[in-house]
Amino acid sequence: MTYARTEPTDQEPDIRARPPLVREFLLVAGLFLAYKFGRRAANGHVEEAFRNAGNVWDLERALHLPDEGAVQGVLLHSQTLIHAANTYYATVHFPATVLFLVWLYWRSPLHYLWSRRILAVLTGGALVLHLLFPLAPPRMLPAAGLVDTGQVYGPTVYGATPATDTMANQFAAMPSLHVGWAVMVAAGLIVATRSRWRWLWLLHPAITLLVVVGTANHYWLDAIVVGALLTVALAALRLPRAARDAPAHLPWAAGAGAVPGGGARVPAYAVSGTEVAADSYVTGAAHPARTPAGSGAGR
Repeated sequence: MTYARTEPTDQEPDIRARPPLVREFLLVAGLFLAYKFGRRAANGHVEEAFRNAGNVWDLERALHLPDEGAVQGVLLHSQTLIHAANTYYATVHFPATVLFLVWLYWRSPLHYLWSRRILAVLTGGALVLHLLFPLAPPRMLPAAGLVDTGQVYGPTVYGATPATDTMANQFAAMPSLHVGWAVMVAAGLIVATRSRWRWLWLLHPAITLLVVVGTANHYWLDAIVVGALLTVALAALRLPRAARDAPAHLPWAAGAGAVPGGGARVPAYAVSGTEVAADSYVTGAAHPARTPAGSGAGR
């Protein structure tokens, strides 16, 4: 008598869906360099950037959005806290996104391809806005009355003179890719896994939002706009059906003892031969139909 397995199998990722590593590295690196150089091209529009900053600040007040200074005031109560916020802003954004893509590439190639496309579209859309709408961050706007926490408490990734900063374009505040990438990292990990703790990934974009606002590097509207861009990208590039189904086969899937159609898995010996043949859970050799005890068949 053959018995069905009662434990889920540990399926490995489908390596056929994994794109060539060298090609992906060159593609992602090329996209990143194109964004960096394109963002630098928007540098130098100082007067326009400050004029836009004033308009954004006034619009936020008209919309009754929270004052960025309220978040910064909480951080400034502790030098350790503000230093931690500056460090998070400077060191987590890019490495976290890279690790996210590397992990997906190895563990879930279909989710990797989807996430890479979303990030590319989101970053491209952000670059267009950087070019069309240069914006000085709130730390530079006198009307905001905020502290440039990076310069005062450190660490900072920006030069002390924004107009001549050769390392970064400080007038590209809108939209906030810190927030956009963080939201996508959390969304990608939530979709690609089935752990009951996966929702904790939302802490990453939540902390990022508070950090970018509290350090006066971004306005609330910067986060709202990038959220709108990400929504459009997610609507345009839907997660492939194969990727939506993939997590259900992972060994840590929630409800691993349940069958796709609902209910509990039933051992092979507890069902009839016809049911065994139709039950996708039963694996191995074909099961002959069982003959009820005492019947005349086979005599």
